[in-house]
Amino acid sequence: NTLPSDTHNCTTYHTFTKNMKTWLKVTIKYSKLGLEDFDFKHYNRTLFAGLEPHIPNAYCNCMIQVLYFLEPIRCLVQNHLCQKEFCLACELGFLFHMLDLNFLRAFRTIPEASALGLILADSDEQTGKARLGRLIQSWNRFILTQLHQETQEQEGPQAYRGASSSALGSSGESVIGRQFGCEVENSSLCRCGKETVRSSLTLLFTMHYPEQNSLDKTIKEYDFAEILKKSICLEQSTQAWCENCEKYQPTVQTRNIRCLPDVLVINCEVNSVKEAEFWKAQAEVSPKFHKLKFNFFLIAFLMIFMLFREELVNTRVEDLRHIWIPLTLKMSISKSQGLEISSWPEGEELSSTEEAEGTSLYDLVVTVPHVLDARTGGNLVAHIKVGETYHIRKEGVTHQQWYLFNDFLIEPIDKAEAAQFDVNWKLPAILYYAKRNYHSKYDLRIKNPIETSVLLTEASLARKQRKSHATFIPLMVSEMPQAGDLVGLDAEFVTLNQEEAELRSDGTKSTIKPSQMSVARITCVRGQGPNEGVPFIDDYISTQEQVVDYLTQYSGIKPGDLDAKISSKHLTTLKSIYLKLRFLIDTGVRFVGHGLQKDFRVINLLVLKDQVVDTVYLFHMPRKRMISLCFLAWYFLDLNIQGETHDSIEDARTALALYRKYLELSRGGGNDEVRKVLKGLYEKGRKLDWKVPDCDTGDGQGSPKIFPSVMGLKSA
Repeated sequence: NTLPSDTHNCTTYHTFTKNMKTWLKVTIKYSKLGLEDFDFKHYNRTLFAGLEPHIPNAYCNCMIQVLYFLEPIRCLVQNHLCQKEFCLACELGFLFHMLDLNFLRAFRTIPEASALGLILADSDEQTGKARLGRLIQSWNRFILTQLHQETQEQEGPQAYRGASSSALGSSGESVIGRQFGCEVENSSLCRCGKETVRSSLTLLFTMHYPEQNSLDKTIKEYDFAEILKKSICLEQSTQAWCENCEKYQPTVQTRNIRCLPDVLVINCEVNSVKEAEFWKAQAEVSPKFHKLKFNFFLIAFLMIFMLFREELVNTRVEDLRHIWIPLTLKMSISKSQGLEISSWPEGEELSSTEEAEGTSLYDLVVTVPHVLDARTGGNLVAHIKVGETYHIRKEGVTHQQWYLFNDFLIEPIDKAEAAQFDVNWKLPAILYYAKRNYHSKYDLRIKNPIETSVLLTEASLARKQRKSHATFIPLMVSEMPQAGDLVGLDAEFVTLNQEEAELRSDGTKSTIKPSQMSVARITCVRGQGPNEGVPFIDDYISTQEQVVDYLTQYSGIKPGDLDAKISSKHLTTLKSIYLKLRFLIDTGVRFVGHGLQKDFRVINLLVLKDQVVDTVYLFHMPRKRMISLCFLAWYFLDLNIQGETHDSIEDARTALALYRKYLELSRGGGNDEVRKVLKGLYEKGRKLDWKVPDCDTGDGQGSPKIFPSVMGLKSA
């Protein structure tokens, strides 16, 4: 009676309308250049950042977008920073800073996520075996609980400004608890008369639907607000332990809430055909649908009379179908009546009397549907009402708009589309209702929590690492970089998952899923001053994930280098190196390196173009091939680098030297001189087939030299 992802009830691909296809799973078409020439703008013409779907467990992309657009949550996690290596609040803050996916790597390391079955195997995602609707609801409960626990460990929440904020740290509360939490009173009454009452905090509620008599075919009409109230103030009979009877007895358990949350989170629990049929029936008997049927003849006449406007008329008709949930709810709690919930006209406000009595309006701001598709096993998307605070911050205008977030496909939608659930292809999974104007009691300012101390001396995780093996000298306080300072940067990577490709009938290769790379070594060298060329970061990154290829020929990384038990390198965590790079980026330094655009993409860092000097583009002519660092070093610097393997210290120094050479050429003869030199470079390269001669001279200036070590430091 369940709804598997490949249920026969789901609409097939061929029956999806052009508009419906927007909700289907989107895929990236990879070329020889990977993602560099993929037209993301075709799928996203908004100011918002999309998320790529090829990373493991990317099913939760939709909920990451949901949390990002809840402004107090975004501010909370961006202000949060702790010492834990795998902290989802920290990673979510990093992600929100540039909205990319280091978060999912930390997510895979949390034991609770694995225990709850939230970590999917690649095969489950690719074959569509995962039951996405149930999965995302479990993830929703997990992430709110995890963030609540992680952020309440601080001395006090930094994003909340309220009367009792000073006591929040000691009382175990958090911004998550303030925003989503409800104080719940759970009562258990045994038939012997013994009543037990316990209080707790709940962050979300699950919908419970009335039992239907299978013999009774009549459809009973239920108001959504009525079902929601019964789901929150739940009453059910069950077997429970009675201390008075000293045995399990039939008990009546009831739940009541003492306060209203700022954001009401609802898991819809439409996990079977029975629940889906209930939603379908309620949408068909709702007053909105009655209005549609009442106007049927008028609509039919209009459709005939305005055939050339058929698509427009159909859209307006569809606006009234498959909608059961209200766009606005009115909620209140009183001692006499308890919890009261009712539907409310979307644009209307409460009277001053109602506000004084503690009544609140809740607007629908998020719906997460499970889109059924027999071909792919379905898809999860988010409909998000992006509020005024975000539009004011980004665009300077007062505006609210619903958007569809489908991985990297983002587009504006009508509010009716967000509330519509045609269960033949679109099942409700999660709903968020937000108290109107609730932002006013939160401090939405963001203070960068990363301090200069991240660049100072740090102990290595490696047990065998000794000071005598040091390959870098950390910065002193007096050396801290300033905006505009040059930093030579190089990164080396290892492969976690191999590329998946297929051979086309014409013999060409098509990439289905790119290889998953992980940063293994980061080197930063000083770009100016008396210690120019001396590394101040040379970190190897410890990984708990299985490495399938160390790419030693290209990376210089060997098995054991990333293992804390046997490595002799300066070993650190991904979080530590991320913080160091983030500090340099936020300071405004200019990074000099070769192929930095791709490096930053794999590391998951967003760096402004003005802060990147990429030598691969400095020495490049339009519509010509890119030239390797090795060949450029030989041609311009008379250096022989990358002999047996790559070394990131050597590569970072070489990039800096090439940039100095480029500036020298530019000052000497301007753009004309640079073009002339580049023309000679390409002619020489074609003659040598872009291979550096073993013994030939570079530019007739003697034998190629090996890059000297600096200040007695080893370069490997």
